[in-house]
Amino acid sequence: MGLEDAGDLVLHIVLSKIGPENTARVACVSKRLKVSASEESLWSIFCSNDLNISTPLDPHGDPAPSFKRAYQLWRESFRMYPWNLVKRVRLCWDNLKQWLTLNFPEAKATLRKGVTEDDLQEFETSLKVKLPLPTRLLYRFVDGQELSSPNGLDGSLGLIGGYSAYSHDVNVYLLPLKEVMRETKESFMRDLGFSSRLDLIVMAASVVASLKIFLLDCTTGQLFTGTSNRQLLPCVPDALVRSVHDTNGDQQQDAMLLWLEEHGRRLQTGTINVRQQNNVKSISLFPEIPPLCSVSVTNGVQKDAS
Repeated sequence: MGLEDAGDLVLHIVLSKIGPENTARVACVSKRLKVSASEESLWSIFCSNDLNISTPLDPHGDPAPSFKRAYQLWRESFRMYPWNLVKRVRLCWDNLKQWLTLNFPEAKATLRKGVTEDDLQEFETSLKVKLPLPTRLLYRFVDGQELSSPNGLDGSLGLIGGYSAYSHDVNVYLLPLKEVMRETKESFMRDLGFSSRLDLIVMAASVVASLKIFLLDCTTGQLFTGTSNRQLLPCVPDALVRSVHDTNGDQQQDAMLLWLEEHGRRLQTGTINVRQQNNVKSISLFPEIPPLCSVSVTNGVQKDAS
């Protein structure tokens, strides 16, 4: 028995299992299969599985006439990227946004609408760099954060988070693309003495620039924290960073994506959380649950160590 002889329910189940690409191929076989392969209920499943959307929306968040058309628009908009990487980056942002909505809506409100391919091309031309594919996609979905005042990075709403110890306060914002360009060209790189490393760009920064910045190596895909004493500390093991400029296959991952994915996991599991100090809320990077945190009581006083 061939597919054309199967009942509607059986055919629907089969098509939902073989995925959108093979479903599109099946639609070319006959008129009946084309009708079955165009059912809204089928494409709603594909949109839910691949894009985590429950209503037909295009990549800009505007309504699409159908789930099938919405899926087509997404594929067309991101056709220059490996599709599995697109799904992975979208999931990363969905997880972060979901957590922020529930736990820190003030910070979620600072996330900016994603940039266009033209914006990315202009950025790369201006700085003479080639962004790793995962980082390009991260900015296609979200263009960093709105800075909390016209004067720059003052506030506690940084997505990356930070810590407070005595008088030492750090709170790191993910910079919008234009701010990445400006700060890379101007203050941070010059002040910290990294101007000779032409492949490094500033991706995130704390309230006070000299305290904490994140630098991305566009050639290798590694992410570093830069400190006031001009040290570069890698954020993830080098062995995990791979295929950052490869448009084929599905193994692409740079340190920026890996760090944000792990950041999201720690937020969702409660390993790190929002803390409030002096009526100011912020994401604290001090782990709060074992094994990354230990608790002891000395002379009746509880001490937490991260």
